[in-house]
Amino acid sequence: MKFGKDFKKQMVPEWIEAYMDYNGLKKILRDIRRARQSKGPPTPSRLSHQQSMLYTTFSGLNPRPNSVHQSKGDIEDQVIDVSTTQQEGSTKLYNTKFLKSNEEGGDTEVTFFNKLDYELNKVNIFYKDKVEEVMKEATELNKQMEALIALRIKVKKPDIAKSNSEAVKLTSPGREKIPVNKATASTQGSAISGEDYGTRHGKMADSAIHQETELEVLDRVKMNNAIEDSIITIRGLLNDSKGKELNFNKEELRKAEERLKIVFIEFYRKLRLLKQYSFMNLLAFSKIMKKYEKIASRNASRSYMKIVDSSYLGSSEEVACLLDRVEDAFIKYFSRLNRREGMKSLRPKFRKEKHRVTFFSGFFFGCAIALLVAAILLIEARKVLDKEQQAKYMDNIYPLYSFYAYIVLHMLFYSASIYFWRRYKVNYAFIFGFKQGTELGYREVFLLSTGLAVLVLSTFLVHLHIKMDSKTEHYETYVDLIPLGLACVVLLITICPFNFMYKSSRFFLIRCFFRCICAPLCTITLADFFLADHLTSQVQALRSFEFYTCFYGWGKYVKGESKCHELDVYNVFYFIVAIIPYWIRFLQCVRRLFEEKEPVHAVNGFRYFLTIVAVAIRTAFELKKGTTWKVLAFISSIVAIVFNTYWDIFVDWGLMQKRSKNSFLRDKLLVSHKSVYFAAMVVDMILRFAWLQLVLKFNVIALRGDAITSLCSCLEILRRNIWSFFRLENEHVNNVGKYRAFKLVPLPFYYYDDEKDD
Repeated sequence: MKFGKDFKKQMVPEWIEAYMDYNGLKKILRDIRRARQSKGPPTPSRLSHQQSMLYTTFSGLNPRPNSVHQSKGDIEDQVIDVSTTQQEGSTKLYNTKFLKSNEEGGDTEVTFFNKLDYELNKVNIFYKDKVEEVMKEATELNKQMEALIALRIKVKKPDIAKSNSEAVKLTSPGREKIPVNKATASTQGSAISGEDYGTRHGKMADSAIHQETELEVLDRVKMNNAIEDSIITIRGLLNDSKGKELNFNKEELRKAEERLKIVFIEFYRKLRLLKQYSFMNLLAFSKIMKKYEKIASRNASRSYMKIVDSSYLGSSEEVACLLDRVEDAFIKYFSRLNRREGMKSLRPKFRKEKHRVTFFSGFFFGCAIALLVAAILLIEARKVLDKEQQAKYMDNIYPLYSFYAYIVLHMLFYSASIYFWRRYKVNYAFIFGFKQGTELGYREVFLLSTGLAVLVLSTFLVHLHIKMDSKTEHYETYVDLIPLGLACVVLLITICPFNFMYKSSRFFLIRCFFRCICAPLCTITLADFFLADHLTSQVQALRSFEFYTCFYGWGKYVKGESKCHELDVYNVFYFIVAIIPYWIRFLQCVRRLFEEKEPVHAVNGFRYFLTIVAVAIRTAFELKKGTTWKVLAFISSIVAIVFNTYWDIFVDWGLMQKRSKNSFLRDKLLVSHKSVYFAAMVVDMILRFAWLQLVLKFNVIALRGDAITSLCSCLEILRRNIWSFFRLENEHVNNVGKYRAFKLVPLPFYYYDDEKDD
């Protein structure tokens, strides 16, 4: 693999603009090559000099003491002169003067070195800012570790609670404090090589006064409310306190240890990415200078790389030292000195692409297509839709199986979204907050969707064949239980606690769904409102689930008659089920308005309120009919559609911006073809207005009763997944603009000042 491709592959997606512009410099080098080719082959003098170098005396491999000083003037031949300037409190800025600009084509080389200096200064400034951030975080982690170890002693060794606790220091060379006695040292699992207990005891005597007050840190510490899954208690609603008092119990200690362990893992990942950032940029400068030497036939690489190596990017050792100290601290305090297990937890985890996933995806897809064709042929061969009684059967059985059809279709579109997110480098795993290495790729989602399709279609064929066979009439009561059994199997697989079939992703989905239900009580993450938005496109699936309850709850499976709409309770819940997803989003907007105090959330909540009104009126028209309800449904739907379409394009997608360098779009676009964005806006608008078919009842195509509603639902699922791609692209672009590449993990302890808090 060429370095340019590998360099792009190794980039942190949110830091792309902070990396050295390797391709931009290569373009300038191509201009230099074209300029030199237009001049013809090298001059005889230079050519003869290059050939004569082949016959010079071999100087040996061992370096000579004065070789470095000799190479500065003789070898480099004074092609460039680099000067530095430094503003107060900032990094050094480098300025390279090309000494042979008067030669033909020298202007292009001047441009090259100006661009090179700009990239070096940019990388240095960014890297120094990030290092300063991690140093501040390390200082905060020091305080967190002091509180944790003090709490550990208080809980596990209350008899020595007045003794000194051992703490880790991440930012100072002497990062370990000496334990007060063997019992304390044994409790913390410390091991200090090269010193016996007597030596350590002598050192402790010099700081006895400090040791007596070490555990007083607990007097200024509270437990952070954020570690309780962000659920606001009644006390939290009435009192705006940031934490609660310590109870000094084992459960409290366990939660603090788990949370701080996650913080260390995320901090270590940040340090690794910073180290990788430094290494890849240094390598990029080296590669580009070698290309310059090859193209320009000038020896400037060594001089410039000395400047790069002496810059903050090349000379800073803070990140490397922090990496070592974090490893030592994590192994010591969270892995019981088991280095193998500690490093296994710290190192990043990557999902491996498995060939069997690709194989079974294709296998299940082929089976699903074959079963779908078989189902269609069987319905046509048995003339199911032409017989009155069997038509009633299809009216009953269709909602039972259409529930899975909506889910399978949504999963297929979601797998396509993941494919395009990966193709255009959208960091969806970070945006959604997946645990590293557990996010599903498009192959895994496609496998799950096709597997579910095979299971549902197989069950449907068996059900239909047995139902239509006159020899099995006495089993009719039990045959109608097949869809219910299928639903139970799917539900059991979803909530199964055993580690198979992507347990982490299943439970991530369950947690997001639970937080959606508890919308006003939980802090809202992007994954939560993303799922709730997708639920708004599954109203028909939710109504099918309601039909399950009616069909089996009132014993309708015995007679096979469709009488659900004759029940008042069913019609009431027919309204409620359609409104639930929009009501969840409305409550999420209210919660975000309460937390962030931004008016945009109030406007967004009003948008969902308008949608709730439109859905309620449209449902009333569907059940009661009448001209009045039709007019009201039409007006409310138009208002909601226009408002929602505007929000999709201008807010969620961030398009149609004024003064953008891309006309009617936004400045940063991941898809190179701008026509894709305009096409997406038009499609989103058309699919939004497709719902008016349910109100106006245009006879565009001859479809049975619920077929039009199902078609509109499928189109809405398609529209939602198109929306998903551009919504996440906009989120990723905003993260890139603010260089947000790490999730914020709440710390377990909250430090406070008694006087200020009072």
